[in-house]
Amino acid sequence: MGKNAPEAIAAICRGDAEETRKTFARIGRLNTLEYELSAVRQGGQDVADQGSATAADGGSLEALLRERDTLIVERDDAYRYRQECSIQLDAKTRKVAQLENRLKYEMVKTYTRISELDKAIEQMKASASWRMTAPYRWTGLKVKQTLDLLRATPGMIQRQGGFLKFISKSVSVVRRDGIRGALSAWRYANALPGSANGRARKTIDYGTWLKNYATLDDAAIATMTEQVARWQNPPLISVVMPVYNAPLDLLKEAVASVQAQIYPRWELCIADDCSTLEEVRDYLKALPETDSRIKVCFREVNGHISEASNSAIEIATGGWVALFDQDDMLTKDALFYVAREIVHNKDVKLIYSDEDKIEGTKRYDPYFKPDWNPDLLRSHNLVCHLGVYEIGRVRAIGGFRKGLEGAQDHDLVLRFSEGLKANEIVHIPRVLYHWRSHSGSTAQSANNKSYAVVAGRKAIQEHLGRIGLRGTVDILPTNMYRVKYDLPDVLPLVTIIIPTRNGLSLLRQCIQSVLAKTTYPNYEIIIVDNNSDDPATLAYLSEMEQQANIRVTRDSSPFNYSKLNNDAVAIANGEFVLLMNNDIEVISPEWLSEMMGLAIQPDVGAVGARLWYPDDTLQHGGVILGIGGVAGHPHKFLAKGAYGYFSRGELTQTLSVVTAACLLIRKSVYEAVGGLDEKNLKVAFNDVDFCIRVRDAGYRNVWTPYAELYHHESATRGVEDTPEKKERFRSEVLYMLDKWKDALIQDPAYNPNLTLDHEDFSLASPPRNDGDPTLAS
Repeated sequence: MGKNAPEAIAAICRGDAEETRKTFARIGRLNTLEYELSAVRQGGQDVADQGSATAADGGSLEALLRERDTLIVERDDAYRYRQECSIQLDAKTRKVAQLENRLKYEMVKTYTRISELDKAIEQMKASASWRMTAPYRWTGLKVKQTLDLLRATPGMIQRQGGFLKFISKSVSVVRRDGIRGALSAWRYANALPGSANGRARKTIDYGTWLKNYATLDDAAIATMTEQVARWQNPPLISVVMPVYNAPLDLLKEAVASVQAQIYPRWELCIADDCSTLEEVRDYLKALPETDSRIKVCFREVNGHISEASNSAIEIATGGWVALFDQDDMLTKDALFYVAREIVHNKDVKLIYSDEDKIEGTKRYDPYFKPDWNPDLLRSHNLVCHLGVYEIGRVRAIGGFRKGLEGAQDHDLVLRFSEGLKANEIVHIPRVLYHWRSHSGSTAQSANNKSYAVVAGRKAIQEHLGRIGLRGTVDILPTNMYRVKYDLPDVLPLVTIIIPTRNGLSLLRQCIQSVLAKTTYPNYEIIIVDNNSDDPATLAYLSEMEQQANIRVTRDSSPFNYSKLNNDAVAIANGEFVLLMNNDIEVISPEWLSEMMGLAIQPDVGAVGARLWYPDDTLQHGGVILGIGGVAGHPHKFLAKGAYGYFSRGELTQTLSVVTAACLLIRKSVYEAVGGLDEKNLKVAFNDVDFCIRVRDAGYRNVWTPYAELYHHESATRGVEDTPEKKERFRSEVLYMLDKWKDALIQDPAYNPNLTLDHEDFSLASPPRNDGDPTLAS
């Protein structure tokens, strides 16, 4: 209906999608009931006619009248239910309209207040007292600036890589931009790293967070129970558990956690792998007598975990298999959320959740995972627990494979997911599974099962072969993995595009590092000169034009980062184009080979690199949508050598966005999505907008930590120090918030239980799981 849609329809569309779907489902059911009641009325009339004809049979007539009265009651109940649904829908429509009106009112009030304050400020500045006190204010400002400079200088020296580099860069900035430009650069540089400047902030520990947001009270349980009662054909979930000489107390707790499930349609399929502990065997033998939903089979030969798991699957009769270890625990609501996904998503084949660890009664170390992330899955077993699989597909691929013990789950999910579409894999952003931490458990240390790490490498290597990717798999110090993808025999040409204006020292450093340290041989460089007027820079550009693989183009228009790159891409000879800032410095010689190993994959869009500040703290580890409003850099200021949140600072992974400071992409894809937005995003957020469009076109964007470069960001980035620049930046922020408001709410590469206020993967308060009985599990 477009803009002409009636307000009631528009309000419904703006409302909560899940609640709207449920409401219309109820209305649809009511229409069905109404039809059935119509038939009942006709049947009642027929019955009444029949009753008149057989009035002599008083007993039969009374029975018919009772049946008619019962149907009338059911009809009235259905009408009342329909009326309730209609009232709820009207209330939601009114609420949305009220919220929208409130928002408009607040915006008008805010802008009015801003206008009033601007007028008051102008009046104050025009007053005699303001003019008379100007010398005192100027002196106070200069004293404050001097003190700020003295406090900030040690940190600036450290971030620039030492005193000599700091002095050299300061002199370069003064020569280029003058004293005023140097002061602007200093103010900007010290405004950026908020956490690094020592400003403390409140954080919440996991225990407190659970108390605040994961309390499963009677009301929440009742809500879940009511939802289950309304489901049509709720699925039977088979929880499969291989057992071998389990500590009996932990085994009992594991079984009890399944029996405590709010969702009732489950069966527990246990395969004992020839345990030698009689107490374990006796306990397992007695279980089916206490609960008919528990099945136990006893293997005659010990076959280890893969064969034992297959034995458990053999006795399963449900449509879904949930993998469960003998000493772990499920949350009470685990199977409820799994079953809800199955009921509401007919395409789903694979479901996984978040997880944490438990020792005694203490829960800790939660892993809040991203949505489906194939590159991260090749770095470690992202799915793990709780993993739930459609049983027909499990059986079709042969179940678990012998010889992959320790990594059998990782191998299974790799084989199971091959060929699945993104909408067939669902991530539930809740902790539904507790890993037991005790001596000898993998939860306590992966080194307890070092054979599992070797098996995992084999699983990934064979996965690459099955999907047609060539490469080798290395084991990292964290017992996770790095895939080195092979390059084709004929290397595609890459065009490296570097916009610049003056900045000779940075430009020379950038160009020379590319020429001296890049082992990938087939590349060309296009330097886009945007109004350079420094004689030394112009002489250097003339010198570079003599290089066989370097071209210099000139653009005299006002600075527009998007347009500069778009024009250069149009004349690029390369099959691939790489956008690079002039303040980049190559560190790792294999940087371009690493990025190309990803970029040549047909379903890969943009590829980003790991960028460091000169003090070896992380500048770019990818981009997460929504952090700070529009987007932010996760793990910012992470020290080199640190691994980050569940090692995500050192693992190749699928991300929604990577920075254009060093971005590689196939030229045809760049052009197909329209390049950078040179109309609305001339300076800021153009890479964010671009990468979202690439993602929405069906490609996955990938960040690799193995292409490493320095980014001397604070030295060159423009400072928003004029009214024009501030207005431009504000308009770009508003444009992004308006265009991508839905995308910025939830980045699939980031978990709604993690904060959008900071870049350190700390907990969100509250989580963004709105509309559920509890905000967290």
